Parts: sequence; C-alpha cells; structure tokens
Amino acid sequence: MAGWDREPWWRWLDLALPLLLLAGFVTVDSLLPPSVILATGFSIAGLVAAAISTVPRTAFVAALAVVCAGVSGLWNHNIGSPAWWVRLGLTTGFGVMAVILARVRVGREEALKAMTAIAEASQRILLRALPSSVRSLRLASRYVSATREALVGGDLYEVIDTPAGVRAIVGDVRGKGLDAVQLAFTVLGAFRHAAVRQESLENLAGELDKVVSAVAGDEDFVTAMLVEFHDDGTATVVNCGHCAPILLLDDSTTRELSPTDTQPPLGLGPRPHAETVQVPVGARVLLFTDGLIEARDAHGAFFPFDAYVDQLRQGSLDEALDRLLTRVRNHTDGRLADDMALVLVEQVGARACEPGSNSSTHSGLVHTGDEPAR
Repeated sequence: MAGWDREPWWRWLDLALPLLLLAGFVTVDSLLPPSVILATGFSIAGLVAAAISTVPRTAFVAALAVVCAGVSGLWNHNIGSPAWWVRLGLTTGFGVMAVILARVRVGREEALKAMTAIAEASQRILLRALPSSVRSLRLASRYVSATREALVGGDLYEVIDTPAGVRAIVGDVRGKGLDAVQLAFTVLGAFRHAAVRQESLENLAGELDKVVSAVAGDEDFVTAMLVEFHDDGTATVVNCGHCAPILLLDDSTTRELSPTDTQPPLGLGPRPHAETVQVPVGARVLLFTDGLIEARDAHGAFFPFDAYVDQLRQGSLDEALDRLLTRVRNHTDGRLADDMALVLVEQVGARACEPGSNSSTHSGLVHTGDEPAR
C-alpha cells in the first residue's frame, strides 16, 4: 500500500493499456485452432507501451510478451517447431525495438521539458507582473495567451514610475509566433529604457516608432496605447492605432479614454499629439488589447464587452479582472483566437505605496515576484 500512496493509481494507466492489449491477444490466440497463429500480435503491446509509457514499463511489457509467445506453444502444440522459434524471435526483436523507441521518446520529451522551462523563464522576463500599487494608483494585470503551450505572445504591457508620472503601455504586435514575441520583447525593452528619459509621451512614442521601424519587417507594426498618470488626478494619453482605454467613473459613467487624433501604429510613422484628461479619485481605467473585444464564440458572435464593462467597478481590481476573464472564457468555450492583455488601474488619490505594500522600484522599473495569470 505504501507504493500506491507514493504514486497515484492513475499514473499506472499507461501500463494497464498495453497489458490489457496483450491479454486480449493471448486470449484470442488460445481460442483459435492451432492452424491459425497470431504470429506477431503479442509484440504490438510492447510497441504501444513504447509510445505512452516509461522505459522500464515498456521493457516489462516486452519481456512479458516474449514469455507469452513462448508459452503459447503449449496450446498451439508446436513448442520447438520452426514456427514457434520464428514467433519467439519476432516477438523478442520487436520487444527490443520497443525499448529503444521508448528511450528515444523519453529523451526527446525531457529535452522538450528543458526547452519549455527556458522559454517560460524568458517569457516571464519579457512580461513581468505589475505591482499592486504605484504612487496614487492601484493596479492589476492579466495576460492570457491564445497558445496553450505559451505564457505570452505578441501582446505586451508595462508600467513604470518616472519623474514625469506613472507611465503605462499596452500594445499588440501584428502577427503571431516567435517573431511576434521577439518584436514585443524589443518594444518592451525600448519602453523600459526610454520611459524614464523622455520628457513627453510624444517623444516617447517617436522613439518607440524608430525602434520598431528599425527591427520590424516591411509589413510588421505594433499598436500601442501610452498613458501617463499624475498624482493630481489627470492622465496624458497617446494612441498609436490601439484600442481606446475605458474610463469608468464612480458615478456609473463610462467613456473611452483616447485622444481625438488617433495615429497609425508604431512602425508606420505616427506623429501623435498628447491630450490630458481627468481621472478623478475612485475612477478606474481599463487598458486592453483587441483579443478582448474580438473574442468570438463557436457561432462567430463577438464577446459582448459592453454588457459586462460596468462590472469592472465591482470588487477589488483582481476580482474584477478575474470575473471579466471568466465571462470571456465562457463565451469562447475556452478557445481564444488571439492573445489578451489587460491592465486595470484605479485612482485612489493618496499615495497607494504605503510601507508593506506589494511594490518595488529599481532603476525606474516597478515589479514584483507575482506571475501573470494564464
């Protein structure tokens, strides 16, 4: 019983299937007349084990198949005959092959696990979780990748405390795959470097545009929303072809937070003019990528974001985002066609960073050890 306590019973299912298959072949072979012999049927159990089980278990199934092949001479009445030796030899050969295949498969799986661990570590560096508070703001963020095997994709976000104010970016790289991740990494690196140096959001957007133009392909670009929050309850916004943030006031008023002269995406030569808007105490701002509003169900219907946006006022910031993501997953049945990045900001008026709060600053970068939710 102690062995079963250490390893759950369901982990033995990869051994149960080959054994059941072997038992079936042995039963059928014993019921058939001696003139009808399943020459290599027993070997199939070892090959199945090689595809789904460990090397020791595969070796056990293969050895058991050889034993059954030898014992089958009793009910076939041909022990020592050429047919018996051929059957025994084939079963042994296929068993050795099954063990070799299992070793190759397990080795590749271990290499893939190592590569996946490195990729996930790189992705966490690319997209660090936001703190719970910076200056007069409270923050929450979520990232959902459309690729199940990946933590992040081509969407990006970052918040940095700078002398000019708390600057945030939410962006979306055109395309998918590793090229999109690489371009997102480049944009985030440029933002982290330039946000603390540039005096205005216009200059910051211009520098990011130069970086994207220098490294992106001819048809690549990055939509981006830049917001600079100030302690006096105002915010400066620059939109480079991105979804307009949603401003939720505590009087139940909801409106888009975007300048009137929306510019082309980064990489296509935007020339933005920043505008300043009021973000009073108690107001919340949702910055997001188009994966949210373009999420579709099985019938092609878009996610009814307008029907749920007011719920972002309810509960804590984390609760509000989790509730929204649950709505999206229910709408799409868990099948997202695009990545989704969400940042929810609340203006609390007084400085939110009190002693013991979950935030830290290093070289202008604000970060914590939390991981973005998937």
